[in-house]
Amino acid sequence: MIITDPRQVDNPIIFSNRAFSKLTGYSAQELVGRNCRLLQGPQTDPAAVAKIREAVSQERDLAIDILNYRRDGTTFWNALFVSPVRNEDGQVIYFFASQLDFTNIKSKEAELAAARHIAEEEVARRTADLTDALTTKTALVHEVDHRVKNNLLTIASIVKLQARMAEDEVAKRTLFSVLSRVEALSTVHRKLLNDDDVGHFDVAEFAGDLIVDVVGALRRSDIVMTTDLHEVIVPADKASPLALILNELIGDVVRRGLSDGGGEIHLEVRRLNGHFLVRVVDTVTPVVFDQREHDFGRLMLETCARQLGAEIERKTDGKRTEVSVTLMVNE
Repeated sequence: MIITDPRQVDNPIIFSNRAFSKLTGYSAQELVGRNCRLLQGPQTDPAAVAKIREAVSQERDLAIDILNYRRDGTTFWNALFVSPVRNEDGQVIYFFASQLDFTNIKSKEAELAAARHIAEEEVARRTADLTDALTTKTALVHEVDHRVKNNLLTIASIVKLQARMAEDEVAKRTLFSVLSRVEALSTVHRKLLNDDDVGHFDVAEFAGDLIVDVVGALRRSDIVMTTDLHEVIVPADKASPLALILNELIGDVVRRGLSDGGGEIHLEVRRLNGHFLVRVVDTVTPVVFDQREHDFGRLMLETCARQLGAEIERKTDGKRTEVSVTLMVNE
């Protein structure tokens, strides 16, 4: 990992850890004061460089794969994650960047397990190094939350790489279902960080974004999607299980036929008689699906519901299925 200072000319590196030196061959003394472009070379994709430059200019997060060069001139594929670090006034004072060497993953399926282990160790080292950095850099006190988000991005990247390399279709579907859950948690964390009130979470806003993303990704013209979303604000500690509940409800419809034969899906979020209600109604033509994956989704839904003290009601009438989740929310 490295930290750069955009307030200085050319956004130079001001901190690098031992893992970064081991990866690139540059010592900390050689890195401090220089721009990250020293890792670029003749075969580095200019489009990837442009995306990094744009993300830094727009002060936003970025996850990208880029071909970089070590000090000795050898190349490596770098899974790069960049995040701005803001002060209490919202101004960007640093950029945090983590690097993951996945050259072997890109070329050899047989080495995937070893690369995953290396990646997990690298995440642990980056987290420990970041904790040390926070004790000496008071301006980075809010980086704890960013670290969680970056770790979720790293986990999502590892799962995505595994899914790409998987030849077995069951394994591939399972990995992508895990990825959807990790991404749901990552989205929740990002929304909490970007909200002025980090102690509360807007369920309706998240639900609307989620269903649009999921249905849009199916790229089918025969899906009719409707929503009835009313603002429901819940404490931040309920955000993650609620996000997983919404992800499972919509994912269940996709598994049962929405992705294969289209159909109708309606999502409702509202307060009802002093309770908080999430309801998903669908009309799809049932298809053959992986029963184990379906059962696991049900188990996830029930586990999150128990965690929140929520009740689940499922009604089926021919092709029409209605699932309601009701719970009390103490704001």
